[in-house]
Amino acid sequence: MIQIHHITGITCNSCQATVKKLIYILLLLPILSFSQEKIKGKIMEIDSQGNEMPLPGANVYWLNTSVGAVADFKGNFSIKYETEYKDLVISFVGYKTDTISVNNPNKPIKHILKATSALDEVEIVSRKKATSKSYLQAQNVMNVSSDELLKAACCNLSESFETNPSIDVNFADAVSGTRQIKMLGLTSPYILIATENIPSVRGASQAYGLTFTPGTWVESIQITKGAGSVVNGYESIAGQINAELQKPTKDDKLFVNLYGASNERLELNTHFNTKLSDKWSTGLYLHGNMHQKEHDVNHDNFLDMPLYHQINVMNRWQYTDTENGFVGFFNFRYLTDEKQTGELDFNPETDKLTTNAWGSEIDTQRFDFSGKLGYVNPELPWRSIGVQFAVSNHQQDSYFGVREYNIEHNSIYSNVMYNSIISDSRHKIKTGVSFTFDHYDELVELNTFERTDNSVGAFFEYNFDNLDKLNLTAGIRVDNHNKLGFFVTPRVHARYTPWEKSAFRASFGRGKRSANIFTENQSLFATSRNINIIGSNGGDIYGLDPEIAWNYGVSYLQGFNLFGRKADVSVDFYRTDFQNQVVADWENPQEISFYNLENDSYANSLQAEFNYNMFKRFDVRLAYKYYDVKTRYLTGKKTRPLTPKHRFFANAGYETHRKENGAQWKFDATYNWLGEQRFSSTINNPVQYQLPEKTPTVGTLNAQITKVFSSKFEVYLGGENITNVRQDNPIMGAEDPFGANFDTTYVYGPIFGNMYYAGLRFRMK
Repeated sequence: MIQIHHITGITCNSCQATVKKLIYILLLLPILSFSQEKIKGKIMEIDSQGNEMPLPGANVYWLNTSVGAVADFKGNFSIKYETEYKDLVISFVGYKTDTISVNNPNKPIKHILKATSALDEVEIVSRKKATSKSYLQAQNVMNVSSDELLKAACCNLSESFETNPSIDVNFADAVSGTRQIKMLGLTSPYILIATENIPSVRGASQAYGLTFTPGTWVESIQITKGAGSVVNGYESIAGQINAELQKPTKDDKLFVNLYGASNERLELNTHFNTKLSDKWSTGLYLHGNMHQKEHDVNHDNFLDMPLYHQINVMNRWQYTDTENGFVGFFNFRYLTDEKQTGELDFNPETDKLTTNAWGSEIDTQRFDFSGKLGYVNPELPWRSIGVQFAVSNHQQDSYFGVREYNIEHNSIYSNVMYNSIISDSRHKIKTGVSFTFDHYDELVELNTFERTDNSVGAFFEYNFDNLDKLNLTAGIRVDNHNKLGFFVTPRVHARYTPWEKSAFRASFGRGKRSANIFTENQSLFATSRNINIIGSNGGDIYGLDPEIAWNYGVSYLQGFNLFGRKADVSVDFYRTDFQNQVVADWENPQEISFYNLENDSYANSLQAEFNYNMFKRFDVRLAYKYYDVKTRYLTGKKTRPLTPKHRFFANAGYETHRKENGAQWKFDATYNWLGEQRFSSTINNPVQYQLPEKTPTVGTLNAQITKVFSSKFEVYLGGENITNVRQDNPIMGAEDPFGANFDTTYVYGPIFGNMYYAGLRFRMK
């Protein structure tokens, strides 16, 4: 007090008290200003050239609080500071999460995150991540890279799943040569198949659409088990397959792939990419294939594989304006595909639609335009807007013996979505609206079916990710469809990580779709069966009601070290319950019947998979799958025909050490074993046309060797069905194709036998 008097020169008691308060306030000001301060900093990464680069979108939050921020387009962030805040957590998907102690709040923070695969991916082929599973995503997703696709020299999307245990591949019939895929025991119509998240294999393209995407055009494939995201639509029931195409800015300037097989199948793929300006790049993708050699290995007077040729051209444009936050892709594509099959002496010029000889031609012309445009706010990178759109015209003219089937499908698809966060980046949202339009015009023998489908929908999806143990995605969409009515589609996916390198997942969701019964079952036309539609419910689509199903799934993924080498094991179980299903009933060999069946139809799928890096650059993948797929037909509850209960899969791959000049050897082998499968009933046939109740077991072996001479040039040599397994007499009644018992659909295994191929790849960066 005396000192104050001396310093201030103030003597009155009241004045002294006032001065004391002012001094206390002055002393507290630094503390008070401290509590209102914000700490600033910058998050960086190290690129492949060793340069420091900003990491936009990195998450920053105080440990054990809900106070967070996100780095802007330049990597800068600003976050509120309180004296009790001590530890700052910095994270970004694909990078190691760091926790740093903050001792000096006045000092700007500069932190570099390091990329890592240990937290977000299990490397099944660890060196190049040819196939990987995510530890962090809520959905059960397998990512397949272009390196995995090259293992089997796949020539189109339908042939790209030979080395993947999650997808089953088989021939649809004995004449068309078309491969059919299944997931969770259900055929491809129950799978949403998309190209860059735009539904592409649907409607008229359902039967042959997978053959319209050449394998070399594909950059990667994402396989999602169970109900997909509400963002992509309401039709997904068993899962989703999305193919990402090569990007003009990342693809080779010139790529050439030449393929030839012992069955005289020839294919050529060429990519030409060029950069037109700082923002525009374009690529021209050309694909051609042909097979004009007649084969009849089983001597039934029918071609074992069709004669065909396809020309497929795509012009792809990429727009990138990172400074202003815009990126876009635009595709123009035209395809012509022609197939001929049937008896050896069939001549389409004289025998078309006659009983001179049984033959078939399937001619497809398709044009489509698709694009997507995205905007990311440079200052607020967690906010973005995306627009997707696609327009297509698909026309197929075909006949099978004396049965004619033509379809024209015009389609429009659009989707607008907005992404943002709530409070901080642990709470993400997606919302938007979509519109679809489909016009079908079909000729089925002498009957015409024409309809227009259109729908308008809206969706909202919330994702919570605490960047540690829990990731939850919950979505809902509402749609108003002129044929399906107004309906709601909920879907939920959750992932929980109780300990290191583990992931428990659970999901459930609803799907709804209209069944295009003819285009989805085109193999019926290569039979003598009568078509019977039992539309007792008076539905709007062929007199049938839409299909509705619920899908439930659980899975567990665990990574570990075995004898000092990386390994992982995964187990998943999925069940699909149909509330209503359009049944394709093959149980009467003289007809195929379509009708609605409510309830009592389900598909159970159990899969166990083991991946192990046995020794350096040698990887093994083993899988076992069990199916229980049953439907209550008019004749009783039965297992779905030609669906094996048991399947075993094995794949082994080895690569030599890559030399300085890029030279390397690669070896890959895949074995598939299928258990017994039930034939649909043939008991009403004459004795000579009756089949046993079940098929034999089938085991096939594929292998490929690749010699990489340099980063520009490589050659490959491989074989399919090396053990030469063949199904005897796959065509019933082949000697009388216009008789009452002709049927080409009893196919459970290979028809042609072994096949060998060779090819080369040349690229210029």
